[in-house]
Amino acid sequence: MPSAPALSHPAPAPRDSDTPEAVAVDPALVRRAVKAAALGNAMEWFDFGVYSYIAVTLGKVFFPSGNPTAQLLSTFGAFAAAFLVRPLGGLVFGPLGDRVGRQKVLAVTMIMMAAGTFAIGLIPSYATIGVGAPLLLLAARLVQGFSTGGEYAGASTFIAEYAPDKKRGFLGSWLEFGTLAGYIAGAGLVTLMTALLSTEDLVSWGWRIPFLIAGPMGAIGLYLRLRLEETPAFTAETEKAEAEQPEADRRKVPLREMLTGQWHALLLCVGLVLVFNVTDYMLLSYMPSYLTSELKYDETHGLLVVLAVMALMMVVQPFAGALSDRVGRRPVIAAGCAGFLFLSVPALLLIRQGSLFAIALGMGALGLLLVCFTAAMPAALPALFPTRVRYGSLSVGFNISVSLFGGTTPLVVTALIGATGNMMMPAYYMMGAAVIGGVAVWFMTESAGRPLPGSPPQR
Repeated sequence: MPSAPALSHPAPAPRDSDTPEAVAVDPALVRRAVKAAALGNAMEWFDFGVYSYIAVTLGKVFFPSGNPTAQLLSTFGAFAAAFLVRPLGGLVFGPLGDRVGRQKVLAVTMIMMAAGTFAIGLIPSYATIGVGAPLLLLAARLVQGFSTGGEYAGASTFIAEYAPDKKRGFLGSWLEFGTLAGYIAGAGLVTLMTALLSTEDLVSWGWRIPFLIAGPMGAIGLYLRLRLEETPAFTAETEKAEAEQPEADRRKVPLREMLTGQWHALLLCVGLVLVFNVTDYMLLSYMPSYLTSELKYDETHGLLVVLAVMALMMVVQPFAGALSDRVGRRPVIAAGCAGFLFLSVPALLLIRQGSLFAIALGMGALGLLLVCFTAAMPAALPALFPTRVRYGSLSVGFNISVSLFGGTTPLVVTALIGATGNMMMPAYYMMGAAVIGGVAVWFMTESAGRPLPGSPPQR
């Protein structure tokens, strides 16, 4: 029987006397790093899942009664406000992660995320304290947004710097597996509560339960992150800096080096994150409200369809990550961009038909296209930047893009539909994002199977 063909990878660069020896990473440490990083992402998206799926109820709790559309817009406005402070969080936590280490900063962001989510569950309603209720909700969301500014970039950097070069796509895909797991847990809990509780009970006290769960979840995540060791890439970079500049402030990275010195990579990062997050938030955050508020679809059935789509994505996620190791990040991401460009309109037309089968088919198609991004981006984005500035530059580029385009997606699309009356706006919005993402893919360099810039090879 002939032997199985070897996996194809980009040819490695020729070795010379200055090429560092490959670093062998303990598989047990890699598994622990992936679990701890993915759990933080899961917690972040547990909150997003809860907030998105219970948005209509939150509008009734925290804002004056009257126009349901205005309540929904106000709720999504508070949702979007958290994204406005994400770049500030990135500017603080990113350079700090490049200076003191990835592990320490990720422990801090975990504490802040848990505290912000837990606090929402304690806020009195608008009927109880009036305008103070939405103001406290906004304050809690700003804490969440600030901490999240250092979370995704740090978690993806942490996994990428631990992963062997030939498995970075597969291992990085588990970060978004955690995203989907957290979202399913949050959305599933809301769906269960919606089915079991009356509308009055849900508005009165039931909505608090998902947010209060963040307390114990955060404690578990903090415990796992405190047990981690620093990444091999950061350790090697620190030792190199100590050898070259023993007297200087070695780990302080000038803002100019982090931003203007990486302008080309930052532009690529913004473009890639734009298509990734616009489509992500459109499908996972906005579509449940679109089905209920715009299409008047049965709320429980709509939630179950989206949960089923996310479960399908979870199954496919690791395989797509492994595929990006084999064929490269660029082909996988390009396939997602092409799919959203040509299939967004047909998929939304199916969803608008209203039957359970048509909605499931349209949402399933969009979910599988989204996997092209969720599987490849956690490995592709850290590879844009060298080790010395990776956490900081990625934090800035990622959060600027998410703040301007990703997190505002539900608010902008809801407003566009209200202004134009055109129910196809979600499809057009995704198509525009796909074009920008395609341009970024065209100019990015393939990173599959290669060492991270500024890092020794890892096996």
